[in-house]
Amino acid sequence: MRLLLSAFAPELGPLAGDPPAGWEVATVGVGAVSAAAATAALVVDRWPEAVVFLGTCGRYDHRLPLFECLWATEAIATSLEEARGGAYRPSIERRRWPSSLPGSLPGHAVLVPPAITGTVEGATLLAALAPVEHLELTGVFEACRLTGVPCGAALVVVNDVGPDAQVQWAANHAEGSRRLVEKLRASGFFAGA
Repeated sequence: MRLLLSAFAPELGPLAGDPPAGWEVATVGVGAVSAAAATAALVVDRWPEAVVFLGTCGRYDHRLPLFECLWATEAIATSLEEARGGAYRPSIERRRWPSSLPGSLPGHAVLVPPAITGTVEGATLLAALAPVEHLELTGVFEACRLTGVPCGAALVVVNDVGPDAQVQWAANHAEGSRRLVEKLRASGFFAGA
């Protein structure tokens, strides 16, 4: 059995009530801390062969079109204050988690700040580190790393990072999630689980 996760059920799109054969679905909540705790509990309870997270993300890089589907090659923890130089991480703190599963979509690094970036200035600073922003992946990837379960993530771009992010996300997240599932199904990603 493989485990398909999302922050909340709408991001599973049509798979929420009808998972592919050999897959179970679950939600882990919003934010890296909630996602880490819930993922660890689910993995220890079910011991899946692999975990795949599905979700939405905001773009810093406008070369990625809205509704672009991508595979997270790595999750990078940072903050806006860290990018500004006003904060730092201890050298022993983990800040990068590579995907341990291959994906069938174009690969990109994903930035995971502690909160949604709400300014153009902030988005411009963070764009130097990765093309997209997402909130849960470091938690999911860390829980899987600690339990030794292979993990990956497929995301869909549904908004620009900045002051209009929430309005765009609300308008686009359901359609983006549907398109992401459609793209994964068409690629044969769920076959052979």
